Amino acid sequence: MRIVLVGPPGAGKGTQAHLLAATLSIPHISTGNLFRTNISQGTPLGLEAKSYIDSGRLVPDVVTIGMAKDRMLQEDAANGFLLDGFPRNLGQAEALDEFLAEQGIKLDGVLDLEVPEDEVVKRIAGRRLCRKNDTHVFHVAYNPPKVEGVCDECGGELYQRSDDTEEAVRVRLEEYHSKTEPIIGYYKEQGLLVTIPALGKVDEVTQRAIEALKQDR
Repeated sequence: MRIVLVGPPGAGKGTQAHLLAATLSIPHISTGNLFRTNISQGTPLGLEAKSYIDSGRLVPDVVTIGMAKDRMLQEDAANGFLLDGFPRNLGQAEALDEFLAEQGIKLDGVLDLEVPEDEVVKRIAGRRLCRKNDTHVFHVAYNPPKVEGVCDECGGELYQRSDDTEEAVRVRLEEYHSKTEPIIGYYKEQGLLVTIPALGKVDEVTQRAIEALKQDR
């Protein structure tokens, strides 16, 4: 099964992508991992991306698309994959379609995680990370630490990332609406879009997505 996962920041794409990929036994291909892997391995695309990042410039679509193509051609993706964070705009979506057509394959579905904007702001703005280990994540409302400002796991100081403030989140949402949201209409026209309400427990959202994919086949 070949799936694209879309949704606004704070919709839980990373969590759901991991769970869905494991359930469907397909690799989870995220933009973040593509960049980290290519840069750490010193691939030509990784070196090119790093040159842009180091100079504070945006990495061009052609570089991101190249990384995604290389990853989708790897052996473990032969029977399917789940794309998370790619495509991010219409140009990337069109490039993905062209690539899949060249390979003689097509997408099975595009899952759109739907979350009200106010909930997105609440989720992200309330997030707190541990300075000692940023995999220790808390939330002031949904998962508060036992002691305010202190990590339950290691005692490290909890902090709010600069891009997690309400003002920063709303800027990210504006960018999502202008650049990424148009691909939702693009895939809807192709009959591939499946909208999933992403409020509720994590496992409930995963189950909704699995059931929707089954019904859509």
